[in-house]
This record gives sequence, C-alpha cells and structure tokens, in this order.
Amino acid sequence: MRVFLDFEASSLAKRSYPIEVAWVFADGRAESHLIRPPPEWTDWDEEAEAIHGLARTLLEQEGEPHDQVAARMVEELSGHDLFASAPSWDAKWLNALLRTAGYPKHRLRLRKTSEMIAQDVSALLGDGLEPEDHRQAVERILADIDKARPKVPAHRALPDAQAERGRWLAARQGAEALLAGSSSSRA
Repeated sequence: MRVFLDFEASSLAKRSYPIEVAWVFADGRAESHLIRPPPEWTDWDEEAEAIHGLARTLLEQEGEPHDQVAARMVEELSGHDLFASAPSWDAKWLNALLRTAGYPKHRLRLRKTSEMIAQDVSALLGDGLEPEDHRQAVERILADIDKARPKVPAHRALPDAQAERGRWLAARQGAEALLAGSSSSRA
C-alpha cells in the first residue's frame, strides 16, 4: 500500500536529526510521533524551531525514545511503498533514525511523491488518448493540483503527510473526471 511520510528536523545542517515523523496510508490511517533525541544528537537551530514550533525541551519531556519510534516505523511500514515530497531530506532523517536505533540505513526506502503521482495519473488515463493529448492531460492535472497546494506547508509532520495524500487523491480524481468527460463526449 502507498504511504505518505514526512519528518520535521532539528535544522537543515549536516548534523541535523529527526524530531517528528508522521505517515498516512492511502486508506487514511495515520500515525504521528515526536522523537526524543538521544544524547549524541546535539544539533539545534532556533530558526527551525520558530518554523515548526517544537522546542527541544518538549521533545525531551514528551517525545518517544528514538529507538521505539524506529521500531514502530519498521513494524508498520516494511513492505509498503513509501513516498515523501522531499525524499532527499526525509531519507537523510529516516536513515539517521534507523542507524541510531541499530537498523540498516536502507531498511525503509522513500520515493518522490510527485513522480508517483505523475505515473499514477498516466496509468489511469491509459491508452484512450493520443500520445500528445495524454502528455498534456497529465501536465494539466499535475499543474491543477500544484495550484491548489498551500503556498506554505504546515511544517508539522502529520498535516504535511496528509497534504501529500490529498495531492495524490486530487490527481486521481482529476484523471477520473477527465476520463468521464471524454467518454461522455464520445457517447
């Protein structure tokens, strides 16, 4: 099953680490976890905190131990197709979490949501359109969902993961509506 995943992090520096993770399955089931940093994770950026609103003291007091979050992710997400809006950043934090908890860094792998959405729309449209019309229809649907995307993400893991799932659902609806319109015009 497809799963949309998002992390919030201590900063965007080389030594940054995950502080929150959330995922949303295609069927809408979701989880969100604040991550208590282990002692060796010391990077912190006040500007990043101002964006996501998560203080390190909050993570230390209310966050779940990093190894428990990693174990939960492996348990819940293994065998599923994982997608993120920015997989290079999210994979960095996923790998840091997994490695620190003793898992191989590529135990879970992320792919780019936008690429999957384009492939999904193309597959839904099928062979019913001429190649140039097909390409233009995919581009139009993707542009429409990008216009509807919030200009500024929530910068919290669960709303951002839910937004990615919403983009996917909107793209599918756009493709289905286009197909329904083209089949009714042929009738």
